[in-house]
Amino acid sequence: MEAIGILYLAILFIACFIVVHTVKLAMLGLKSTRVKPEKPPEKQEKSEKPPEPVYYIVEKKQRRKRADYGTPREIKFKEK
Repeated sequence: MEAIGILYLAILFIACFIVVHTVKLAMLGLKSTRVKPEKPPEKQEKSEKPPEPVYYIVEKKQRRKRADYGTPREIKFKEK
């Protein structure tokens, strides 16, 4: 009896999946038919100068100095 319930659940899931995606695709198609295609912009004559090249100033990486550690000290913990 449990197997038939699982089968019905799988069929219901697949049916809902198909219905939801069909509605989404229908809405997408409806929106695409309502939107008028835009006219391509007219070609502009190139009377302007080409853009100037951009130069970036990059600094050389400097090496880190070695860390100088002090003399080690002894740590004492209190005993209870």
